[in-house]
Amino acid sequence: MQFFNKVLHSRSVGQHLLFWLVAYLIRTAQLGTYQEERDPLFHEIITNAFQILFAMLQAYFVSYRILPRIFINRNYLLIIPELIVGLYVIAVISRITVIYLVEPIVRTPPFDQESIIEIMTDLDRLVMYFIQTFSIAIIFIFFKLFKDQYLIRERALGLEKQKVEIELAALKSQLNPHFLFNTLNNIYSLSIANSPSTSEAIAGLSAMLDHVLYRSHDRFVPLEQEINFIRNYVSLEQLRYGKELDVKLVADDIANGTVAPLILPSLVENAFKHVGVNSQNEQFVTITLSRQQQQLKFLVVNTYAAHEQSDNENGIGLKNIRQQLSLIYQQNYNFQTIKQEGIFVAQLEIDII
Repeated sequence: MQFFNKVLHSRSVGQHLLFWLVAYLIRTAQLGTYQEERDPLFHEIITNAFQILFAMLQAYFVSYRILPRIFINRNYLLIIPELIVGLYVIAVISRITVIYLVEPIVRTPPFDQESIIEIMTDLDRLVMYFIQTFSIAIIFIFFKLFKDQYLIRERALGLEKQKVEIELAALKSQLNPHFLFNTLNNIYSLSIANSPSTSEAIAGLSAMLDHVLYRSHDRFVPLEQEINFIRNYVSLEQLRYGKELDVKLVADDIANGTVAPLILPSLVENAFKHVGVNSQNEQFVTITLSRQQQQLKFLVVNTYAAHEQSDNENGIGLKNIRQQLSLIYQQNYNFQTIKQEGIFVAQLEIDII
């Protein structure tokens, strides 16, 4: 496979020389089987060499002049007449070369020779010359089209991968400041109240920064890192809200495996962002992680304030989460949100590696 890729990517002239050399040897071997006593092998070798030469002209004319214009311009009214005229001229040059250059070498004079006018008007003979050489040229054209399509497909896949990476980087650049901004606000609130928990909050923020800045740049990260990040984030939010908010985090023994970074923490962040702590009713955030074989189930349930009726489900956080899931997991995930009677539920099921 590596050799095949190397050949397809190479632009060496040696590939072209090798192809035409093989074509020449095969055609000479085939002609040798029809050799007659009046046509010595030398005649076949010389004649066949010139046929390969004109097959090369046809192949390169069609491959590098006609086909690119057909695929790009699609102006058939100009391209098709050019194709016909070009192949006619090559056939005429081929016939003239054989009569005035090859035959004097391989035949014993005297012998009759057609005039230039006769050559140009003898369409039946020109068609025969065209068929003899184009049967070789068509093989080169086929391989050229195959190679071009392979390289185009590979380049498209590379560009698509690059596009996905750029989109993911853009989404992460939106999510990461969101995390940090909210966390800094939490610590600021603690410092204003001279809370003894401020140092603990700073330590938690330090661990979060370490994860965001140094451990979340890969496409997939260990699940254990994401769970630890969630624990630190939940601890910070518990320091901020205290007894005003009931927070529960339930995580089974599912540390093994990898997941896309910052998606699970983003769901947790979204829950705390929209929870309504000023309501007279009991407010809570419940986070549950469970695993069934290779599938991770992540459930976040939270109450929300009345003024969050329209924003909770359509904010930038959930929008980015959906985009990342689509880019990374494609069809291998299930994400749904439910909002009913002051309760918001975000449920995610993904395949972990």
